Amino acid sequence: MGAIAALPKKTLGFLVLPPLDRPLMTIGGRCHFIHLPKDTIEPQGKKVYHREYEKGIKTAGLQSSPERMERSRHGEKNAKKPRSKGGWLAGRSATQIICVSFLVVIAAGTLLLTLPISSRSGRLGVLDAMFTATSATCVTGLVVRDTWTQFSAFGQFVLLALIQIGGLGLVTLTSFFALAMRRRMGFRGLRLLGESVSADSFSQATQVLKVVVGLAIGFESLGAVLLMFAFVPQFGLEGIWISIFTSISAFCNAGFDLFGRFGEYASLTPYVNNFYVQAVIIFMIAAGGLGFMVWVELGEYRKKRRLSLHAKVVLLFSVLLWLGGAAAIVLMEWSNPATLGPLSVPSKLMAGLFQSVSTRTAGMNTVDLAACGPITKLVMSVLQFIGAAPGSTGGGVKVTTFAVLFLTIRSVAQGRDDCVIANHRIDQKTVYRSLTIITLGALAALGSAVFVYYNTAGVVSVIDSIFESCSAFGTVGLSVGVTSQLNSAAKVLYMLVMFTGRVGPVSLAISLTSKPGDNKRKILPEGHINVG
Repeated sequence: MGAIAALPKKTLGFLVLPPLDRPLMTIGGRCHFIHLPKDTIEPQGKKVYHREYEKGIKTAGLQSSPERMERSRHGEKNAKKPRSKGGWLAGRSATQIICVSFLVVIAAGTLLLTLPISSRSGRLGVLDAMFTATSATCVTGLVVRDTWTQFSAFGQFVLLALIQIGGLGLVTLTSFFALAMRRRMGFRGLRLLGESVSADSFSQATQVLKVVVGLAIGFESLGAVLLMFAFVPQFGLEGIWISIFTSISAFCNAGFDLFGRFGEYASLTPYVNNFYVQAVIIFMIAAGGLGFMVWVELGEYRKKRRLSLHAKVVLLFSVLLWLGGAAAIVLMEWSNPATLGPLSVPSKLMAGLFQSVSTRTAGMNTVDLAACGPITKLVMSVLQFIGAAPGSTGGGVKVTTFAVLFLTIRSVAQGRDDCVIANHRIDQKTVYRSLTIITLGALAALGSAVFVYYNTAGVVSVIDSIFESCSAFGTVGLSVGVTSQLNSAAKVLYMLVMFTGRVGPVSLAISLTSKPGDNKRKILPEGHINVG
């Protein structure tokens, strides 16, 4: 905006077009064009260039030259471009850099988990260490070895660090420490940060960053303190560490736990009748899954007395999925002697609610999921696939994506041309993106389920493979015992599925396929296809 302000107010309206391969000036995700004064227009065939143009470009922090402008006007494609500084990352998009940051964290975690000091006995294999590091960084919770049985205090600390970094994002944390050290951030850093924290504009990026870190520390500290009232009397001083680990794992929707001392992969089954522990963890899971910007709006509601459409959709569909999932689980497992059957009525209701909330990418369970009926597993698979809200610590296709597609189907069934939510029309780009996300997610989940089923023929059922694959894609971490039986190829596949679910299928596809100049629009003839 500074470049525009630097130019004279008196203009003819002559628009200088930017080079075709990049916008002239991008601020807040929008392209801005500079108007030249009337006296800058020269005869046809000569360069259109003015010192005010150069002044505006320099004010915006960009570089330009008369030669570049001339190349743009005449469409010279083979002109020699200046060599970019900063290596490979200099030419990458924010999405690509975020994907690379996750890979770097996974690699570092793999190295640390393979160290003898990380294990109680023996040394964890490279593939199992990579699977565990991927699961922790992608805040999934699927494990090939029980966390408490396998890992020492050092290994548990490494896992907790991976969970925290994966939950908030490496870019978010590094940007926070950079701001804490009072380092200035450039355009590129703000763009990357905005992508990481799901900010609407560059100007909001730093504000959102402070809110994200502040809320994370606040919720995790509160959860740890509340859990200490239950775990310290039971475990002594070790209960402090267990409370901190469980709180961070629950808030980041990771699903890792330290209760393997009650039996391998026990999770929270020993606390199925402990309403206090379940209530605290439900609150922590919901806090991390709703999204940071929703909590900001809830905090400002008393002042503004209104919520954005995004917050309304997230809250409404989250509550509907929580209660609907709980009702379905309770009704279908009410008389199952291996799950809810032996419990009292209040315990059944609480266990159903806990499991419904946990399937929204948290990955903790209070009942034996392997003993659930096939229809219950199918319902839970759908909940795992949907996942949490955008801008949260959870994964999946996101609840807003599901809401947009569901309401689009409703609108089309009612004869409307557009998706309508609360008297608001949703643009077609959002609808297309939602459809793409769900389609790619379904292909990833079902494709991996088919692969796992045929690679474990006779051992894993179809519904169990679907359940486990949806858990991997949704970064949930709930398991019916399939993960512990995976071969090497299936483990590598699940690592790819977990990574896809964490960074998002569309974001991953863009990071793998995007090239400079892909944003150029081509004018194409309109085609007509009859459907339905």
